[in-house]
Amino acid sequence: MNCTVCKTGKTAPGKTTVTLRRDGTVVIIEDVDAQICDTCGHYYLDSETAKLVMSKLNEALKRGTKLEILALQAA
Repeated sequence: MNCTVCKTGKTAPGKTTVTLRRDGTVVIIEDVDAQICDTCGHYYLDSETAKLVMSKLNEALKRGTKLEILALQAA
């Protein structure tokens, strides 16, 4: 697919790190499957992966976590 951010790059499967911030909580998730632009590095998550990373953020918020770093493991 063509990158919608830089308009010149093509995406390819790879792994990335996703950083999420909400209400003073930061969750860094490594080893996330994504489509990554070969020009600008912007990444795209499929809907299942996006739901999974958002659930990790919501879990951290419920626990009152301020900073969490983890590797993504499929449910």
